[in-house]
Amino acid sequence: MDEREFQNKYVNLRILKSVQEYLKSDTAASAAVYPIRVPDDLLLQLVKLQGAENTDKTIHQIFKIGLTIWSEKLYNEVFGSQESLESFIELVKKRVRE
Repeated sequence: MDEREFQNKYVNLRILKSVQEYLKSDTAASAAVYPIRVPDDLLLQLVKLQGAENTDKTIHQIFKIGLTIWSEKLYNEVFGSQESLESFIELVKKRVRE
């Protein structure tokens, strides 16, 4: 594995770890990026049914589901298997020790 491939996998590993930690936590995110794009009618109907605060929670749940699906796709593209991931983690540990 050349240095460029290693760095690419390492960055993706950090992204996946960050997503994993975010999805595990029940607290609000430490950063927010606005605006997100959602269908207008979705927002209007959710606000009518649930109110603004619950609509925000629902949009966040939708985001978390999407983030989960996206991170699984990223994992499969970058590592493909648990064995490949574990092998890469061992390589990272070896480089840190050197």
